[in-house]
Amino acid sequence: MEKESNKILIAVLILLVVVLGGMVLYSFALKPAISGYVVNAQNQGVNLAVASIVNQIQQQGYVQIPVGNQTLVLVPYNPTQQQQTINVDEAE
Repeated sequence: MEKESNKILIAVLILLVVVLGGMVLYSFALKPAISGYVVNAQNQGVNLAVASIVNQIQQQGYVQIPVGNQTLVLVPYNPTQQQQTINVDEAE
C-alpha cells in the first residue's frame, strides 16, 4: 500500500515539475517571441497607414479621416503661403 501511494506521489510531483517547467518556458521563451511578432505587425500597420495618408495628400492635396461623428481634414503645411495670408490680412 505504501509503495503504491509513493508511486502516485512521485507521478504527481513529476507532473507538477513538467507543468511548472512549461510555464517557465512560456514566460521566458514563447511569450517574448509572440509579443515581438505582434509589435512588429503593429509597426508595419502604422507605417502602411501613414504612407497611404501621405500618398493621398500628395495626389489629392488633402485627406479626410473620419473621427467619430466628425471629419479630420489634413492638408500640406506651406509656411510661405501662411506668411502671405498674414501679410494680406495686415494690409487690409
